[in-house]
Amino acid sequence: MAGPGAASAAFWEHLRRLCLDQFPCGIGSWNKSRFPPRKATVSPRWALPKARASPRDGFLPPEEESVESLTDYLRSLGSPWALPADCSPEDQQLRELAVQAPRDIKDSLIFSYFKSLRIVNKNVTEIDADLLKFPNLEELILSANHISKINSSNLPPTLKVLELCGNEVDGLKDLCAHPPPELQHLGLGHNCQLGSSEEQYLTDTYWPKLVSLDLSYNNFTNLLSLLLKLLTMKKLRVLVLQGNPLALLPGYRGFVIDSLPKLCTLDDVIITPDERHDFLELSSNPELLKCYTKMVVDIGKVRGVPNPVGPEEPETGPEAPIITYNYYVTYEFAKDEKIEEKETDKCVLAVSTTLNVENTQGGVEGGGGNEPAPVDSSIKSPTEPGNVYSTPRKPWAEVIDCDHTKEHVTRDMVALKAYLLAGTTVTVVEEKVVSWPVVLTPNESPTRKGKDKGKAEKGKGKGKGKEKEKEKEKKAEKGKKDKGKEEKGKAKDAGKGGKKKKSPSPELRSDPPIVKVLGSGHVNLESLLAGEPLVETVCDFGILITESTSKPPSPKEKDSKKSAKKDKKAKAAAAESAASKKATTPVKGKGKKKDSPDGADIFQSQPVPLTVEFQMQHVKWNSASQILLHYNMSE
Repeated sequence: MAGPGAASAAFWEHLRRLCLDQFPCGIGSWNKSRFPPRKATVSPRWALPKARASPRDGFLPPEEESVESLTDYLRSLGSPWALPADCSPEDQQLRELAVQAPRDIKDSLIFSYFKSLRIVNKNVTEIDADLLKFPNLEELILSANHISKINSSNLPPTLKVLELCGNEVDGLKDLCAHPPPELQHLGLGHNCQLGSSEEQYLTDTYWPKLVSLDLSYNNFTNLLSLLLKLLTMKKLRVLVLQGNPLALLPGYRGFVIDSLPKLCTLDDVIITPDERHDFLELSSNPELLKCYTKMVVDIGKVRGVPNPVGPEEPETGPEAPIITYNYYVTYEFAKDEKIEEKETDKCVLAVSTTLNVENTQGGVEGGGGNEPAPVDSSIKSPTEPGNVYSTPRKPWAEVIDCDHTKEHVTRDMVALKAYLLAGTTVTVVEEKVVSWPVVLTPNESPTRKGKDKGKAEKGKGKGKGKEKEKEKEKKAEKGKKDKGKEEKGKAKDAGKGGKKKKSPSPELRSDPPIVKVLGSGHVNLESLLAGEPLVETVCDFGILITESTSKPPSPKEKDSKKSAKKDKKAKAAAAESAASKKATTPVKGKGKKKDSPDGADIFQSQPVPLTVEFQMQHVKWNSASQILLHYNMSE
């Protein structure tokens, strides 16, 4: 008997789920008059003879059901005896046969009845010899199991379809030892351990009648070598290679179409005559496959960033700090890419440094107080699939236009495939920089320097001063008169207020930047691996809760609010008394003004969620002329 991981054991377990010997199938009290026992059993003498129910005048006994009623129980969707959704039409037909002719349900009938077996996600680990008991089996689907070795001698020779997608197949040597001679479709997709070393078994020698081949989402990397092997299959018409590293080459589709002239469908897309004409004679230039693969990242507008400046007035004064806020977006790309020396992309590579990081969605990291907790590195993804890039810093605005475009080029298709499977993490970061004015010591002050300079000049001029003392005495009398006039003029100018010279801007000393993560999310890039040229999405991080709204009011703020309420009550009482004296009637049609405090709440705008526009494009070549032009320009 086959073990628990055998394919035949999974089949018998599935057959038990059909309940072929239970109501409404099989033989029982519900149809015993139609199927009397074939052999009479010897009863003891003391036993009374049993009454046998038999139809009278074409009518069944009241405790039995007709064949039509029993069949309806199987076909009705709401019936408790209906089949599960994962059962095949053959299962339904077999159950109906068990209602109409239950004595015909035997092992020999079951083996010859099935032409297709679908055993999906049943933890099958081996293809055992019991499958050879199915003489008419043409289709065997064993997807999503744990099969690593395929013993081809246990496969029925009548097999035309073999589907092994989503298993753990690591080699094709055992399968090609005795391959089914009539096989027309072979599905080996999503077996990640299959690579270019297995290309030697994909030839006409082993698969002379193969029409369809699925090698998707494996690790085939050498496109030219694989095409040379597939070219020997004269009947191959359908091919699936998407998800392999070689499918990320910019000229992948054109080379396959031109190399396999009889191919009709590639990656589930029909090859048109125009497409085949566009890539004509491309396979004669294999050196074009050495070109880099290019991925273009575009980051657009950021919305929903809260205003960092609160409603309270900032501290002012000569010693007050200057606080600046900048915002940027980070994302990840695959490792081992080619980094160009040109700076036209305006992109900054984020280097790991020790910074203070806050996370507004999960609270301040490290907890405790308002100060952010230090971490060992800058913004990184938990999986760390590659390098982290950031857009240029931008000041706060209601809509921050990053206007960022970066071209990433690489030849490592294996690393690029791993990156696309893992996806990328987009993060919105706030950078706060506090700058303080530099306070000079008395020895370094500019006024002190001026005085010292004046003393030095006076010391140099002492010798010459004696000779000119006499001349100064003569002019002293005139100087006193002029001085008196000048003092009067200065007093007048001082009263008018003369213009002052602008003081030079003080030097600033900046503290280390404080980095805060406003929002972070994952972007799925698997569609690029599946052949899509573009991924375009808007990352939504939700509405941010600022600290001003979450902090409770301080005691001073409470006291100020209480005093303000008292003033409002006093003013309201005075207004009521004045209104009662005037006794004026209100004018119809006039209500609250929009500028009033109560009216302002009505027109207050709703908070906007934090969003980022993200786009990644896989650059592909659409014609042979485009490929040749690109290759000539690169040279």
